[in-house]
Amino acid sequence: MSTHPKKALGQHFLVDENVLGVIGRLAELGPGDVVLEIGPGLGVLTAYLAEHTGHVHAVELDRHLEEPLRDQLAGRENVEVVFGDALALDLAALDPAPTKLVSNLPYNVATPLVAESLDGLPSLDRWCVMVQREVADRFFAVPGTKAYGAVSVLVQLAAERTGFHPVSRMVFRPRPNVDSALVAFRRRGPLPERYGAIKTVVSAAFAHRRKTLPNSVALAGLAPRERAAAALEAIGREPCVRAEALAPPEFVALTEALG
Repeated sequence: MSTHPKKALGQHFLVDENVLGVIGRLAELGPGDVVLEIGPGLGVLTAYLAEHTGHVHAVELDRHLEEPLRDQLAGRENVEVVFGDALALDLAALDPAPTKLVSNLPYNVATPLVAESLDGLPSLDRWCVMVQREVADRFFAVPGTKAYGAVSVLVQLAAERTGFHPVSRMVFRPRPNVDSALVAFRRRGPLPERYGAIKTVVSAAFAHRRKTLPNSVALAGLAPRERAAAALEAIGREPCVRAEALAPPEFVALTEALG
């Protein structure tokens, strides 16, 4: 069976074990943790997680990795490998429920996986993920910057950053053409009320980020332009403002104003 990384799946296997200690420190791993790992690849991180936590759920899309993963994890009773698409599986049904997401995330699904886990996996209270550097920067970007977008708002409403560590391209096989980083964050507390509605508003607001926010909301079919403009005025913002100017709490207020 082939264990060559598949470009179509965004696979870059972690092969340098020196970075594992950094992951362990940033994730604050302990024996009581139940860890969800998405994209275990060849199982280098999985084996480390198994040694330092109580239970590991490893979710892998690529069936070709079944044999090498089984070999790498032989004898580790506290690891459960699940084959399937993490974006399609009911991860909330995992038992025991995961308390931490610790992963070298496949590049092409990193953003939606993190965004969906914020409300889709309420048992999670900590994340430590290896992602492209620009994705890591996006999670905690500030309003008005190029990196600031929908995922910035959603992550910051749910969590606060606790750690950041640039990662060399040398730790992966194949070596990626982009820089990577580890970013760690923890849940702030309960999500804002009507978080689902807030997600919808945020997504609509950034769908056409070069347009004014009322136009973007109208184009997304969420609300007429006039109603969106009135909602902005109700929260003290001009109707000509763009989505990137609003701080995360303002999107909560905007959602309320839109009704």
